[in-house]
Amino acid sequence: MEKLVIATRASALALWQAYHIKERIETSFPEITVELNEITSKGDKILDKPLALIGGKGHFTKELEDEMLAGNADMAVHSLKDVPTYIPEGLELSAITKRQDQSDVLLSHTYASLDDLPQGATVGTTSLRRRMQLLERRPDLKVKELRGNVNTRLRKLKEGEYDAIILAYIGLKRLDLLKDIPYVQKLDFFIPPMGQAALGIEIVAANGRVREIAESLNDEETFLCTKVERDFVSKIGAGCSAPVAVNATVCDDKLHVRAMLGYPDGTHILHEEMEAPLESEKKSVAKPLGVKLAEAMIAKGALEILENAEKIAFKDEMPQRL
Repeated sequence: MEKLVIATRASALALWQAYHIKERIETSFPEITVELNEITSKGDKILDKPLALIGGKGHFTKELEDEMLAGNADMAVHSLKDVPTYIPEGLELSAITKRQDQSDVLLSHTYASLDDLPQGATVGTTSLRRRMQLLERRPDLKVKELRGNVNTRLRKLKEGEYDAIILAYIGLKRLDLLKDIPYVQKLDFFIPPMGQAALGIEIVAANGRVREIAESLNDEETFLCTKVERDFVSKIGAGCSAPVAVNATVCDDKLHVRAMLGYPDGTHILHEEMEAPLESEKKSVAKPLGVKLAEAMIAKGALEILENAEKIAFKDEMPQRL
């Protein structure tokens, strides 16, 4: 009997994801026993500062990568949106699972929708991307930092610390947490972040057997779409916590991608979209679509906008940087 060890964060959602992959592997490869190596990441420990101030979402993945590099795990299961575009030497992102519902959702115990929120209402979010899109539509709202695990965030909402909060739909669905929230509005007009609602399977690159197992989990269309998104973010130089939204989809044999970036206060927004024949992207016969989109936005001043966005993002928390 073979053994495969999966490194995973110890949060409820991360464990759901790891057990989901464990079940899929053991079903497809009955000769393999899968064990979990649970790790509390730095991103889960430091809850009194915004993510961008402790290095962004890469802190959700680094400890898992260290475990693989140390020989204590063969594979890591990540929320793909948390995975930086740089993968350490010796590791590879070898598979992406089929993408689920990518929606952001507005949750409230009092107000049915974003439009129903009164002037100056307090909305909680950890994400500069969500903050940017929220304030572009409703500049009157007060956005307040929201940290902690999902249950902690929902408790803060219930206790009235926020009029509403914004979270990813898929995590709430997987943990069956939507049923106790009176008002849930999918924000379909928000552009998701790179990789939202897909799982990234990272492995030790030298292990061919683990690569074979990981590739059995891969969804080709999701892999292609998320590659476009990751190419875009890598080219534009945006970290996982930057106010950047990008989403690629397939329709009628074409690959379509749209993106936006700007200041986290909802100003200086750039929007751009492009499409290309699906087959050309599959065969890599032209410059990657994500790179082309990034270059178009860079030509319109994207790098300067992102540089300034970082400076003003948390000016109250880091006055020494102003």
